[in-house]
Amino acid sequence: MRCKYACNSAEHTLARRQFLGTAAAGVGAVVGGLGALARPAAAEQLAKDQKRVVVFNMHGGLSQLESWDPKPGTSTGGPFRAIPTSVPGIQVSELLPHTAQQMHHLALVRSINTNENDHGKGAYMMLTGRKQTPAADFPMMGAVMAKCLESPTNSLPGHISITPGGGGGRGNDAAYLGPRYSSITLGNGNPPQNSARPADITSAADDARQAFRRHANEQFLARRRTAMTDAYIGSYEQALELMRRGEVFDVAQEPEKEHERYGKHDFGRHCLLARRLLEHGVTFVQVSHSNYDTHNENFDFHLEQMGEFDRPFATFIDDLHQRGMLESTLVVVLSEFGRTPNINLYYGRDHWGTAWSVCLAGAKVARGAVIGKTNETGTAVTDREVNQGHLFHTYLSALGLDSRGHFDIAGREVPLADPAFDTIDELIA
Repeated sequence: MRCKYACNSAEHTLARRQFLGTAAAGVGAVVGGLGALARPAAAEQLAKDQKRVVVFNMHGGLSQLESWDPKPGTSTGGPFRAIPTSVPGIQVSELLPHTAQQMHHLALVRSINTNENDHGKGAYMMLTGRKQTPAADFPMMGAVMAKCLESPTNSLPGHISITPGGGGGRGNDAAYLGPRYSSITLGNGNPPQNSARPADITSAADDARQAFRRHANEQFLARRRTAMTDAYIGSYEQALELMRRGEVFDVAQEPEKEHERYGKHDFGRHCLLARRLLEHGVTFVQVSHSNYDTHNENFDFHLEQMGEFDRPFATFIDDLHQRGMLESTLVVVLSEFGRTPNINLYYGRDHWGTAWSVCLAGAKVARGAVIGKTNETGTAVTDREVNQGHLFHTYLSALGLDSRGHFDIAGREVPLADPAFDTIDELIA
């Protein structure tokens, strides 16, 4: 489905670097290779208590009124009805009929006020839990989770971003945690680019090349080891492991019936790929769905976008539950802000960071909970106002992490989350 961008914001395009060959792919050299850390393909079952995170990023600004907090019959409500869900008393937009039947696994926060209407700043706030400032750069949620939840027995990248058109580039979103925890961007249900061994190079020849490289590295490191040389070596070793385990990233490996269940469009394939990555041990996956920047024809756009989102997302939640993974997987559906309750002259809704919603599921999140509320027309929060800082603490707490904890960055303590805020305790079961 193709949607026309209404605001032409630069933040809607993702800068990428080529992953293979970049010096910034990893810190901490493993001269002998990462293969010894990888579990055999026959043993790809995750332990029940391994923590994972998946974020559905609704780029552009999902309308809370056409999703999680409908206001039918009001001056701001628009044409869509509210429908009952699997939790008595909780209603969502009629655009989400399949998701409504998974409400007993979900929770809603309907009282977010970030007071930010800029795409870039809003996205930064929601993915770091902090306001953007020239004085400091903070790691994105995926980098934080990859660092906090990484397993020494899993050699796959811990921070994956799936987006239409993504092609294996490495992000620059880990800040002081270092490039090891930056994202790798995938797209279109495909493995990372350049992750297959060229056909004219045999396996034996490649092994010999890598053995020679490692021997040369050992000689060099004995005299001139630096953080940069470690980064280069880590980059090569992780790239080799991606090549060895390329099937993990190949959604075509899934049976045809799974593609039918999720839908044969980008978002359906990306949800199926996200499930596959989580099942194989990837710690954090972000799935992008765009574009919700509906300054024009808000209702037509949301009819299409929610129609594409609803069934794959509901299928994904049900699959995590059926596989016993939901108890250890945090799911978050967010965007950079919501949409204005008032409808403009183009039948659109504009940017609105004052009173909007997110959806959560899994891990220690209370099932079927609704936190906070807005007034009758959705123009203001009337109960339990929260912001990006409260949400970030809550994500960490839902995974059993101490949200008041710190990273040790070169001997300096840096808080995991903004210390000015705290967890939404009533959202944690």
